[in-house]
Amino acid sequence: GVEPAIVWRQGQPLMTLTAPTLKGWQLVAKRAVDLLGATIGLILAAPVMAVVAVLVKLDSPGPVLFRQQRLGWGGARFRICKFRTMVCGAEGRRNDLLSRSIYPDARLFKVPDDPRVTRIGRWLRRTSLDEIPQLLNVLRGEMSLVGPRPPLPCEVELYKAHHYGRFDVKPGLTGPWQVSGRNDILDFEEVVRLETDYIRNWSLWADVCILARTIPAVFKMRGAH
Repeated sequence: GVEPAIVWRQGQPLMTLTAPTLKGWQLVAKRAVDLLGATIGLILAAPVMAVVAVLVKLDSPGPVLFRQQRLGWGGARFRICKFRTMVCGAEGRRNDLLSRSIYPDARLFKVPDDPRVTRIGRWLRRTSLDEIPQLLNVLRGEMSLVGPRPPLPCEVELYKAHHYGRFDVKPGLTGPWQVSGRNDILDFEEVVRLETDYIRNWSLWADVCILARTIPAVFKMRGAH
């Protein structure tokens, strides 16, 4: 049945009526897979993370990890964790580069040959190794292994009512958009459609399939910038 839910828009709580697709055992099963996958992933990736941390530190001044506020399940704010791929102070230059974004919609943002990106950062982004620390977000319960892309607050300020369905589940380390071409899909409405279909038709098998498709997509560096 339809249930009330709270989402946050421009810092204000709003009540919405939704028909949730993940209930009871589904939420438990998804969380169990997240905990198991993130734990195993962090153990296996530990040597790689150590090497990447050293490379980031040697390449440019600044912290090894980059933390940024995003919106997750129900519109709750959290700080995403990645390896730093840009120079310090890069976020303050975002508005100056909006006209160079590959997306025609301000609710998505990506600049090819971004001048803020460091040398090692370009390689990390193309290999998606900068995303590995997000496994910590998964362990903390802020993210899932599979789910919608976690947006920035400034992007959500531009959302229309039907876009808020993206917050019905936790955001993912990977998801339907990433395995369908990553940044090759330029239409925000198509991104929302892919993610909405995923939420409505969720199953553990669907998550397994997306995780399996993520590996070759990463190795092929499809749509990566």
